[in-house]
Amino acid sequence: MSKEKFDRSKPHVNIGTMGHIDHGKTTLTAAITKVLAEAGGGDATAFEDIDKAPEERERGITIQIAHVEYETENRHYAHVDMPGHADYVKNMITGAAQVDGAILVVSAADGPMPQTREHVLLARQVGVPAIAVFLNKVDQVDDEELLDLVEMEVRELLSEYDFPGDDVPVVRGSALAALEGDEA
Repeated sequence: MSKEKFDRSKPHVNIGTMGHIDHGKTTLTAAITKVLAEAGGGDATAFEDIDKAPEERERGITIQIAHVEYETENRHYAHVDMPGHADYVKNMITGAAQVDGAILVVSAADGPMPQTREHVLLARQVGVPAIAVFLNKVDQVDDEELLDLVEMEVRELLSEYDFPGDDVPVVRGSALAALEGDEA
């Protein structure tokens, strides 16, 4: 697979995925690269290539910060997939300190969890200027009211830490479905 040369005349943006363990950060990162690669915005990076270390593969968690790059028509992105596991928060802080914005990934099936709160606090402490939310695994929740409730909880959590919770963009979807090519 050839490495495409990114157009460096486009504005460069550093973003990162953060959130509770197993809420789908790495799956979303892989899905973003796949969807944009199909649109001509770089190479797809497989899930397995993001979690590279043997321990990451064995345990099914991200430990080290992983970097991928892609672009849209208007911007070039460097994307940091941050670890969600509590034991690797130091690695997450290192990644968060470098980002211009973050995607907070929250499982619609679970809602905000302890590490969700911890990551939002860390994002505030290291000065992450902007957050968007990806409400993941919505295909596992049949009740629209439950999805609304989870979204409200996430917005309240962000507001607690002085992010504009009422105005933060929230996207609902399934990273796994996108990765598998299901557009539903």
